[in-house]
Amino acid sequence: MSTRSAELETPALEVELWLDYDPAVQRLPGIALGVRGLRAPARSEVTELHRSGVRCVRLVEPVALCRDAPAAAAQALLFVREATSQGLAVRWRARCADGCAASGLFHHLYPPQEVLGAPPEVAARWRDGYFPSRCVFRRGPGFVEVRDRRFGTLELFTIDDPEHLAEIEALSEGAEAGRLPAAVRRDFTEAGLITEQAGLAWWLPMRVRRWPFPSLTV
Repeated sequence: MSTRSAELETPALEVELWLDYDPAVQRLPGIALGVRGLRAPARSEVTELHRSGVRCVRLVEPVALCRDAPAAAAQALLFVREATSQGLAVRWRARCADGCAASGLFHHLYPPQEVLGAPPEVAARWRDGYFPSRCVFRRGPGFVEVRDRRFGTLELFTIDDPEHLAEIEALSEGAEAGRLPAAVRRDFTEAGLITEQAGLAWWLPMRVRRWPFPSLTV
């Protein structure tokens, strides 16, 4: 099983928190909760924020999307993935230097306000094409199903190979890419289900927390 190593540990992710989505409401007393530093695991952090009433978050620093981005970028994107899955509004800015933002790989995540280093239409396309649960996974007995509409038509993946299944949980919080079995790394990369940054591979699909209506959209 792949694990995070000590050298992949990153500084706390700084986020600003509010108890409401509406900018006008956010200016009322008691709605803004200030800036907090968050650490892995992203799923636990986001679950706790939601339970405490947080409904809107802002990432303080821009997040790099490219493969040569630092491990801190992967940590931030894991947080955006989990916040998107939980239904939180996410205010963030992306940064792209190699054109990857236009590929659609990340377009299931809550859209950034802008993509630094990319033409304005990249962020506009991301916003216009976004809908909840655009790329999601759910577990069944002995398998994982992924439903992916990032690239237009529905792509359906059913993962039941034990070696592949064994890595998904580790990948959900980031795992050292070099420790992944070669076949798992190849298959998940070719399917667009993982990406890598600073030697850290992480799982792109979001966990289904609530089913959207109508469900056939997904």
